[in-house]
Amino acid sequence: MVYTGASPTRLTATLAAVVVLLMGILTLAGPAPGAYAGSGQPGYWEAGSDGNVYAIGTANYGSMKGTTLQKPVVGGAATPDGQGYWLVASDGGIFSFGDAHFYGSTGNIRLNKPIVGMAADPATGGYWFVASDGGVFSFNAPFYGSTGSMRLNKPIVGMAAMPDGRGYWLVASDGGIFSFGDAAFHGSTGSIRLNKPIVGMAATPGGGGYWLVASDGGIFTFGDAAFHGSAGSIQLNRPIVGMAATPDGGGYWMVASDGGIFTYGDAPFLGTAGTATAPVVTIMPTAHGYPYPPGSTGYDVSKWQCGNLPRRATIGIVEVAGATNAYPNPCYQSEAAWAGSNLSTYIFMNELPSPAPSESMSGPAGNCASTNVACQSYNFGYYWARYWVSFAQGQGVDPTLWWLDVEQPSTFWAARSQNSNANVIWGAVAGLRSAGKMPGLYSTNLQWGQITGGEPTFQDIPLWVPGGGNISGGTYSANSICAGTAGSDYAAFAGGRIDLVQYGYSGNGYTGPYSVYDM
Repeated sequence: MVYTGASPTRLTATLAAVVVLLMGILTLAGPAPGAYAGSGQPGYWEAGSDGNVYAIGTANYGSMKGTTLQKPVVGGAATPDGQGYWLVASDGGIFSFGDAHFYGSTGNIRLNKPIVGMAADPATGGYWFVASDGGVFSFNAPFYGSTGSMRLNKPIVGMAAMPDGRGYWLVASDGGIFSFGDAAFHGSTGSIRLNKPIVGMAATPGGGGYWLVASDGGIFTFGDAAFHGSAGSIQLNRPIVGMAATPDGGGYWMVASDGGIFTYGDAPFLGTAGTATAPVVTIMPTAHGYPYPPGSTGYDVSKWQCGNLPRRATIGIVEVAGATNAYPNPCYQSEAAWAGSNLSTYIFMNELPSPAPSESMSGPAGNCASTNVACQSYNFGYYWARYWVSFAQGQGVDPTLWWLDVEQPSTFWAARSQNSNANVIWGAVAGLRSAGKMPGLYSTNLQWGQITGGEPTFQDIPLWVPGGGNISGGTYSANSICAGTAGSDYAAFAGGRIDLVQYGYSGNGYTGPYSVYDM
């Protein structure tokens, strides 16, 4: 959960009837004992062959972006707590980020065949990687065997570990399965004529089965792996390159080489890599998806901080669009550069204008009658979100997490009904998701109810809540808001979870910082 600073009674500053979100410091404090029990939600990283990492629904712990690699990245794996990951190159070079430890590599060894994938050992915190001939290399992880000395019909393309770390499977491009340690053989497609080759696999949570995925998105299930759907009958823009299962095994994601994500079962769609700088080669899931590294701090900034930015911090939230006059932040590009790898963006939202603009008359809600305000509102919200995503991309900025700023019911949401307002937000969330972005909401439980009547709701949507006086002291501290003891006005809303709390307004007018805390 992240906290952002503000006084308990002051959410934003008003100037010439325009509400602006002031610059804030975002801070992620260290957790109290047990603070993370049950916290976090599924998220995933996509990694490109150039070592660039795209954090989606979780924190960015670093990448090899901008670095010239000797060999391309071919795979990766997340640490068990979701606060780090490894990337592996085709020569076995290892790149570790966050709390992922470096235990060794084959980067200086002459390999018979290139590395094609890796898996983390949940028992030891180490890792294995596998070459296309089935040779397995273990680092701070037990060696259970390999096919390095066998003549294979088809090359190995990936591996998956037992949930307890006591074994692993290797999969070949024909779907042949090789099991080692306690990993049991549950079946294969080795004797089946496939339309397209197998490119990856994932194990079920208990290790009693596994899924195989082909490059056309076809799914094959074995053991206790349930079939939740496939892309085998869909015309894909780019081939599937990997898959990952949700923590409970009730669904899975597939990722294509252009970063496109396909979700099945209970796997949530959280966004995509957007415009990837190189072909995506792997998806790395985590059960503990925090938008920012837990315990970190930072700032939110807007046009009011142009040329007056604070020190760089772990979290950086940058305004892209202002209030009712729809001004773009003239310093968006430079402020986004200041924010760094954990950049997220916020859009100031307001009601459907009157008269309704032409963009609201047709869209995903259909062609709207002049009296159908709900239809117009949804289309307007959808258009508004997509417009600012395009604006940001035109500035060379493409963050994954986008906050919708929903506040000031008497100023920006006074003329229309709560139903109309709710449809604006509903449309904006849909617009962001259609653009491959992860939406979040900035508001309070009190204002959300006043503006929308409590609707709509979105399962586990990230919330950024203002009102903390400091991190840990008093009724309105960030910790109190996160713990749910600050009163109903500061409770979670819209079906979401509080990930950020704004706190500690500095009082320095329009250039003063707010702080943000993630826990």
